[in-house]
Parts: sequence; structure tokens; C-alpha cells
Amino acid sequence: MINFQKVTKIYQSDGREIAALKDVSFEIQPKEFISIVGRSGAGKTTLFKLLMAEEKPTEGSIVFEGEDVHQNRSHLPHIRRKMGAIFQDYKLLPSKTAYGNISYIMEVMGASDEEIANTVPQVLELVGLKERANNFSEELSGGERQRVAIARALVHRPDVILADEPTGNLDPINTQEIIRLLVKINEMGTTVVLATHNKEIVNNLGKRVITLEKGQVIRDEAEGKFIL
Repeated sequence: MINFQKVTKIYQSDGREIAALKDVSFEIQPKEFISIVGRSGAGKTTLFKLLMAEEKPTEGSIVFEGEDVHQNRSHLPHIRRKMGAIFQDYKLLPSKTAYGNISYIMEVMGASDEEIANTVPQVLELVGLKERANNFSEELSGGERQRVAIARALVHRPDVILADEPTGNLDPINTQEIIRLLVKINEMGTTVVLATHNKEIVNNLGKRVITLEKGQVIRDEAEGKFIL
């Protein structure tokens, strides 16, 4: 499904070269739940940016469902529709309700009013926020905002969810709720790639773990632990 092939990403800073990723190779199979772990600056976010084609690799290739993500820019909208992204800072539109934040994405993608009216309540119910549909972002807790963000990522039925430190701003109780929701989504057939530095989350999941250190894969274990 996802294949990183000898990927290197080098940034220029004050005349110096900084390697964010170095010769990274791994594969992710459909319906996997995989955690990408590492200290701050290890390359987790860079890896996600490359997969979503926000940036290009310096060397190597990234293949998603048989297509090279960076080879043909005209295919990017098609590829991105198969991905849903969740971020630490939610990225909700403050001027819109929970319902509005989700329906807006569907509008941009050209969904009909009927499709929106049918789908948005379904995803809100899935994330446990059906009763909060008409609340604005400032009226929601951090955990509720992140669940709206997850619903927004799910609304176009992506093949993979990319979650970049989704619990970084949450307390332990909300953290557990978000992880349980991601596991549920995975059990429904969606691939989940979770980037985190939360040791407890990773160790409790008992799923595949790829460990990055200074831009390199130092460990890839099927039932891994957070070891740094």
C-alpha cells in the first residue's frame, strides 16, 4: 500500500545541509496500524509531509497504492483523496460548527447537498459527537475538537489515516479516547499511521512500531515497544 524506497530528505539551512531523513525504506500493508516513533526532530513529521506530497524527497521514491506520489503532480488530488490527515493542533475553522467543519470538506470535494446531509451525521455519530454538531470549536473541549478533526479526516472514506501527534495537546483521559477511536477505525478496515512520542500509547497498542533516530530507521518490529 505504502512503500518508501531509499528516501532521503535534505534541507538547506544557513549554507549547511541537514538530513531530516536518510535512506529510509519500509512498506505498510493495507489495514495495518503502525506507530512511527522517535524523539523530536527524528523525522516523523518530514515523513508525513513527503507522503502527502507537501514536500519532495531529495532522493528515493514514495509509492502509494501503486503510484509514485511525486512523479505526476496531476495525480495528486486523486492520491490525496485516499488519505485523511489529523494534526496535533486540530486545524478546525473557528467560524464553523462541528457540522460545518466536516461539511465544508465535502463541499470542496464537490459532494451534493444530499450526500452531505447523509454523511456528516454518520461520521459525527461514529466519533461520539452527534449531540455536539451545532457547537463551535471554542465551545468544545480539546478531546472533542480532535474527534471533529478525525471525523473530518474520515468523511471522504480514505484508505489511510495519517495521525501526526494527535494526542500531543490532550490530557491522559482524552488521549485514551482518541487512541481507542483510531483503533476502532482501523478495525473497520482503514490503515492507520500514527506518529507519536507517547511511550504509554505505543506500548499499550502492541502493534507494529517503526523507530526513527536522526532521520534513520533503527528498528521495525511487528509487535513493537517504545525503545529509545
